[in-house]
Amino acid sequence: MGDLSILIPVYRYDCTQLVADLHTQGDALGIDYEVIVADDEKLGLGRARVRNWLADQSRGRKLLFIDCDAAVDSPHFLENYWKASTLAPVVCGGQHNVDVLPSPDVSLRFYYEEAAKHQRLAAERNRHPYERFTSFSFLIDRATFMDIRFNEQFTEYGHEDTLFGAELERRGIPVLHIDNPLLNTDIETNGVFLEKSRTALRSLKKMERELEGYSTLLKSYRKARRMGLTGLLAWLYKRCGRRWERRLIRSGRPSLFLFKLYKLAYYCTL
Repeated sequence: MGDLSILIPVYRYDCTQLVADLHTQGDALGIDYEVIVADDEKLGLGRARVRNWLADQSRGRKLLFIDCDAAVDSPHFLENYWKASTLAPVVCGGQHNVDVLPSPDVSLRFYYEEAAKHQRLAAERNRHPYERFTSFSFLIDRATFMDIRFNEQFTEYGHEDTLFGAELERRGIPVLHIDNPLLNTDIETNGVFLEKSRTALRSLKKMERELEGYSTLLKSYRKARRMGLTGLLAWLYKRCGRRWERRLIRSGRPSLFLFKLYKLAYYCTL
């Protein structure tokens, strides 16, 4: 068995540079490592199953999952993870995003991430370690992963990592967040981001009971339901949803409040 398996699920994305950078750092670290890339366009497994498949192909006692749209911008990325690997069975390095708006076409995702920048810091993530778990980049003991695995009921985008974090807490498995971010290079256009957001909400609805207490939107939905507002919100979405979408897509500085309202109202229709 090797020391480290770096596992990268890919779907219609060129991760050549990411793999090259990881090989450079792995060689310098002097450990027994491997990099395995799974092209899910060919495998057709879905977001959860492809990650489980990658783990099954691996031989490392530590598994490092990385999303394909990440970029390494620290020369000590693998070293930082390896140093932290003895501190907890699960270590999350975090992510950061571009500092300057690349185009008005991606303004919604850009400003959404800008607003969440403070929450990306390890000190903040460690305040709610399980709720802040993300599969974008995380290191995990092989035995721990094999015992939990990603829930393969998730076939569409969204919340497979939320449920994984919830399962870690239910089993009492420590999670450590460190400041070792990768750069998120794939900022979707406003229309695509809205579409992915709706898909994620459908995934949330599918696993609503299991994700209770782990989703901010689900907490807002519960509050709206207690206040008897879900019917009104669903009506608002059906009446105003298209207009809201146009505003969110076309604006160079879209309203994040409107985006929150849009998601909550859409969820009330499900």
